[in-house]
Amino acid sequence: MTEEADEQAGPVARQRKIIHVDMDAFYASVEQRDNPDLRGKPVAVAGSRERGVVAAASYEARRFGVRSAMPSVTAKRQCPDLIFVKPRFEVYKAVSQQIREIFAEHTPIIEPLSLDEAYLDVSENLQEIPLARDIALAIRARIKEVTGLNASAGISYNKFLAKLASDHRKPNGQYVISPEMGPTFVEALPVGRFHGIGPATSAKMNSLGLHTGLDMRSQTLDFMQANFGKAGSYYYWISRGIDDREVRANRIRKSVGAESTFAGDLTDFDAMAAELQPLIDKVWRHCEDKGSRGRTVTLKVKFADFELISRSRTVSGKIDSRGELELASSDLLRALFPLNKAVRLLGVSLSSFQEDQSDDEPQLDLSI
Repeated sequence: MTEEADEQAGPVARQRKIIHVDMDAFYASVEQRDNPDLRGKPVAVAGSRERGVVAAASYEARRFGVRSAMPSVTAKRQCPDLIFVKPRFEVYKAVSQQIREIFAEHTPIIEPLSLDEAYLDVSENLQEIPLARDIALAIRARIKEVTGLNASAGISYNKFLAKLASDHRKPNGQYVISPEMGPTFVEALPVGRFHGIGPATSAKMNSLGLHTGLDMRSQTLDFMQANFGKAGSYYYWISRGIDDREVRANRIRKSVGAESTFAGDLTDFDAMAAELQPLIDKVWRHCEDKGSRGRTVTLKVKFADFELISRSRTVSGKIDSRGELELASSDLLRALFPLNKAVRLLGVSLSSFQEDQSDDEPQLDLSI
């Protein structure tokens, strides 16, 4: 379950106007924008064509089944004419900042989820546009004018449905789910399409006879909690189109991490410890930039046979220096030795940041 779903959904105390904006094939679209030779062609943004993982795929590549998080070698098999482009994250961040400034022209209540998507609460908006659908149209048009890129948008009365709606007319479209439509919209939706329900949870639901939103809605809250713990409450409410989570403008990230796939598999501790250094640098640089401090260090390890494991350590206070982050990461790595197989990827993340608190909002009228 994602960190989004980890919060309580619950009955709606007030109605809101929420827009979920999602850029279309963001990294790949930036590359096609900046290099006309790539336009209309299948493009994958990846660190390496032999041992990397696809970070983004153009829509031309997606027609061949190429998807983000797919190993590059698999993507190449799916699409022999696939063009690999190395990522330029500084460029993507700069474009993302341009998009964020466009959002801010309409509302200060912006909750970024990544460089290419965000929730906006436009219940009250700075340009006093009455309908959220018209705000979404204005934002998408302005993004196209400023960046040359297409964005899709979902408009609804809660975050869960707004995110579903943004997928409904992709690419370069938008869709509205009104309060009257919400409960019906999720009835026929396969449980695997629900934001916050991954493949493992979807399989478990299927084994319990839960295949659609209507199947979930037919269950009691006790049944959902007994089978899915705390997340059961979230599933119970979203199957009814109910989600009272606020758009959090000052949301604190639950974790920050970095990872790297090696040019060749590694078995030596010193070699792996050396590979950890730039990852630790990247994580700590983010912490310094944001002034954030976490308590839990997690080491991610992917072996040559693609088995994936993680090991974590939580300290009593906070990780307050790069040296402490390096020590904890190195200790977690050392504890894995001796290894019985080679390693192809390492990752480091820091989590358990201090949470922010949101104030209650006044009740607002909703005309989407």
